[in-house]
Amino acid sequence: MTKALRIQNLKCGGCANTIITQLSKLNGISDVTVDNETDEVSFSYATTPEFEAAKKKLSDLGYPVKGETNSLPKKAKSFVSCAIGRITK
Repeated sequence: MTKALRIQNLKCGGCANTIITQLSKLNGISDVTVDNETDEVSFSYATTPEFEAAKKKLSDLGYPVKGETNSLPKKAKSFVSCAIGRITK
């Protein structure tokens, strides 16, 4: 199955690079794409636990799904993820 999620704190290509790299490392997650203009990340998954793991990973990186709590620590994590994505690009 493929799912597109609108996420928070997405700022640039560095953010997108980090999201693609980190989600692609998860078992059962593939075809990860990020659209900075619509704040969407899409990916393919086979089972509900894999989907939930991807959502958790996004939140842990600082990019919670729209509508979820977007605390100051999550916003700060997104800046770190952004910087890492720019360095490894």
